[in-house]
Amino acid sequence: MQIVVTLHCVDTEAQANFWLAALAPLDYRRGFHGPPYLSLVGPAPAPTLLLQHVPEPKQGKNRMHLDLDFGTADLASEVNRLERLGAARLSEELSEHGFRWIVVADPEGNEFCVFNPPNSTNVAE
Repeated sequence: MQIVVTLHCVDTEAQANFWLAALAPLDYRRGFHGPPYLSLVGPAPAPTLLLQHVPEPKQGKNRMHLDLDFGTADLASEVNRLERLGAARLSEELSEHGFRWIVVADPEGNEFCVFNPPNSTNVAE
């Protein structure tokens, strides 16, 4: 079985550059490229991120989003790194049931969360 997450975007090349840099700690690379698709693949069993060109910009709230645990309890530092890559912070740190997260958007406004799970052994840097 394989999981592929498809992300609609206006500029697949710009989005590929952002997501490759954002996911650099996970060692993602470019995969299949046949317009309107460009895939980013990570080491198994990581899901493939399939960028699909669409003519219209994002409208409204995502019905599904990525939650990314970069293995650090220092969420602010990770979000700052993503902001330097072109992301936008959409929330302050939130918490519920021991999970802590910050809502972020990629350069085209697609929302995702940077999170730290409860009882994590991750240590703030």
